[in-house]
Amino acid sequence: MTGHTPRDGMVHSNTRHDSAHLHVTGRADYTDDITEQAGTLHGCFGLSQCAHGTITRLDLDAVRRAPGVVDVLTADDLPGVNDISAGGQQDEPILADGTVHFWGQPIFAVIAETRDQARRAAVLAVVDYAPLPHALTPDAARAAGYPYVSPPMTLGRGDAAAALASAPHRIRGRMEIGGQDHFYLEGQIAMAIPEDDDGLTILTSAQHPTEVQHIVAHALGLPSNAITVQVRRMGGGFGGKETQMNLFCTVAAIAARRMGRAVKIRPDRDDDMTATGKRHDFVVDYDIGFDDQGRIHAVSGDWSARCGWCADLSGPVTDRALFHADNAYYYPAVELRSHPFKTNTVSNTAFRGFGGPQGVIAAERMVEEIAYALGRDTLAIRKANLYENGQLTPYHQTVEDQILPRLFAELEETSNYHARRQAVLDHNAKGGIIRRGIALTPVKFGISFTATHFNQAGALVHIYADGSIMLNHGGTEMGQGLHTKLAQIVADAFQTDLSRIRITATRTDKVPNTSATAASSGTDLNGMAALNACDQIKARLIAFAAQTYAVPADQVRFTPGFIVAGDTQVPFNDLIRAAYMARVHLSAAGFYKTPKIHWNRATGQGRPFFYFAYGAAVSEVSVDTLTGEYVIERTDILHDVGRSLNPALDKGQVEGAFVQGTGWLTTEELWWDDKGRLRTHAPSTYKIPLASDRPKVFHTRLADWSVNREATIKRSKAVGEPPFMLGISVFEAIGMAVASVADYRECPRLDAPATPERVLMAIERLRA
Repeated sequence: MTGHTPRDGMVHSNTRHDSAHLHVTGRADYTDDITEQAGTLHGCFGLSQCAHGTITRLDLDAVRRAPGVVDVLTADDLPGVNDISAGGQQDEPILADGTVHFWGQPIFAVIAETRDQARRAAVLAVVDYAPLPHALTPDAARAAGYPYVSPPMTLGRGDAAAALASAPHRIRGRMEIGGQDHFYLEGQIAMAIPEDDDGLTILTSAQHPTEVQHIVAHALGLPSNAITVQVRRMGGGFGGKETQMNLFCTVAAIAARRMGRAVKIRPDRDDDMTATGKRHDFVVDYDIGFDDQGRIHAVSGDWSARCGWCADLSGPVTDRALFHADNAYYYPAVELRSHPFKTNTVSNTAFRGFGGPQGVIAAERMVEEIAYALGRDTLAIRKANLYENGQLTPYHQTVEDQILPRLFAELEETSNYHARRQAVLDHNAKGGIIRRGIALTPVKFGISFTATHFNQAGALVHIYADGSIMLNHGGTEMGQGLHTKLAQIVADAFQTDLSRIRITATRTDKVPNTSATAASSGTDLNGMAALNACDQIKARLIAFAAQTYAVPADQVRFTPGFIVAGDTQVPFNDLIRAAYMARVHLSAAGFYKTPKIHWNRATGQGRPFFYFAYGAAVSEVSVDTLTGEYVIERTDILHDVGRSLNPALDKGQVEGAFVQGTGWLTTEELWWDDKGRLRTHAPSTYKIPLASDRPKVFHTRLADWSVNREATIKRSKAVGEPPFMLGISVFEAIGMAVASVADYRECPRLDAPATPERVLMAIERLRA
């Protein structure tokens, strides 16, 4: 047998994003680029101007008389159930039903001939309110006796109270952790198109097409099979399009059905930021006991979250915060409690990491407390408390795949950490205005949906008679390269070129009952489902080839571009055409469900995660002690993605996540005034990181020696969320620079985000 030329797009190779050429030339079609039907109408919401109150007057006459307006919808005009709650809590009306619960809540929707006409008409409404008391923060909600939006959770192991009381050292503290706006480049958008026989097709930018399908059907009083949802690609999601798209899709669908015309809704950035949820703010109260060596004896903590006016995903988000409140560290005795408070703010929602970052950063704060109390390097405290295989997490899952000691050792060496830390100490010892800081921080992140039923996926694979292959799956593409990785998996299965594979838009009428593309599980779930479909077709082709060439089935194999049956080599296209002529079924629906996982929320015990992803980062910063401004001088990252399916894409995900995580902890500040108005609602007032904010020197490597011990797709690991928390290394480095003004005798206790103002106030506090 002669050798074959290596195929393009092989699994584990650096293959470009399938739409990269479309992205850079501006030819990639997003929902707003899709050609509108003749007669398409446009919608705009009228938003409340009160944080909490009863609507005493709603005068929409001027709105209805405005040029181009064809319909105005209020809660009284909705045909089905006035609810779009993600978890079925029945606590999130589509349009306000007499009471408003946050400044920016949709009260009515204008439908007009053009988008400009709808926007101009929406501001003509006259709305009067009888104000009610409002609470904007977890502390205010607690003081006002506000309820939880979801049942709280407690995780525990051992007797934390007794261990704290007997520990040689004990520190209590509090940390405020700010939220974050998703700031996806493409905003929320939905276009609903009426179809025959009461059907509707919805074109949208959503991470959870099946949920959109179910909620729209529920709101219209239709079965799910009447609604088809299509997602070709998103211009970013980050969790902000997991549930928040439900509002826009539902109102567009209701209006389209009322008018018998296509309806499109695309809010401007101000309305988008005001009316849609964000990363949860937290206030964390912690109590730690430890010994002279810095080893933790016990931890007790309360995670109080600003959840907003309704539940949305706050229950599972606050759960995951507790799941990651240990980060990489073993707590011999522990008790952790969540407090998902209702507040009169927009309902917070999923965001990259899904509560995990708010748990991880609190764990790192506790390490800081111990290190400064003992006069030790924070890295030494981290090493002293790392999990060992066989130890139990606070939720009683056994750690079995610990690789952080090796990651630490390799990163310490390649980043020259110890020499650089000494140089930082020497620099700061001279005094001066510019102080430096350096920190090496880890991440251990659990991979799987904690709602076990979401850990399933489907895929559909067709091979056409000419040998070309079509793939459809339940995941959504938001720039992360999911389609590219799945195409690589299919190409690898059939040992054919990537150029042979075409992936179509995600549609609920092709693959039903899909899970959200979230929890970093898009490739894990959909990749295995696609492989399952390929294996079904391959089994039929192997049986056909074995019969055709009179060889045992175990002598049939796929090689690059060919199928080999015994001593016979047949080009892939030729065998496919022959199989078609012999009436071999060349299509399959694949399915996968994650094994081993289980979770009992009532007892706080189980195995919610299939495996853990690990990583570590070293960041060095310079801080101006007169202004509080800072610069990231250098960052070195070593991250674990198992056996990478596509190192180029994975490396891009790691770098992007790091920058976004750094933005959360440094520049991105959400601020509500005392009336409950979000004042940071546009690029002019909300500062995401710029290209100039990235580290001056930026080294990113994947741990290419890592192989997932669990049977994931090609032994890879998820990459979407875990590296987000590597940005904590910047936050910790800033903390060290601040602590230097008091000779490192006191934990700086920076709150997040560490804006220059907060940094300066911390410096002045330590100096005093």
